[in-house]
Amino acid sequence: MPDPSLGVLLFIPTRYLDQRILGAVVDAGFPITMAQAKLLQRVGPEGTRLSTLAEAAEVTKQSAGYLVDQLEAAGYAERVPDPSDARARLVRLTAHARAAIEVARVEERRIEAEWVAHLGAEAVETMRHTLLQLRTITDPYL
Repeated sequence: MPDPSLGVLLFIPTRYLDQRILGAVVDAGFPITMAQAKLLQRVGPEGTRLSTLAEAAEVTKQSAGYLVDQLEAAGYAERVPDPSDARARLVRLTAHARAAIEVARVEERRIEAEWVAHLGAEAVETMRHTLLQLRTITDPYL
């Protein structure tokens, strides 16, 4: 593709990050699929309702429920009562999930350092600033 669109140019490094981080997590002894990881990334610090996870991950509530079942079985998530609504339940991260997330963060910092070494600190900071500006009109969860 000689002249890729901006969307493709944003997608390629995102896919690279996802694949490399997932590989590091799996290699560190945390077997998880990309679909499970994408859902787990959306669990808030106090827990998140399944319907909110499904919407944020752009999957059906049934698919999100299936993934949460898998995450629970693997020890990454737990369902707990929602303190604000006795009828509802929250999906919450476990200590096992937080350990996997720390591995992911270390790999993410490693990749960012490689990008700084390749592009230069100023270019990376400009890119970060530009993407933060773009986020204000593209991120529905902001």
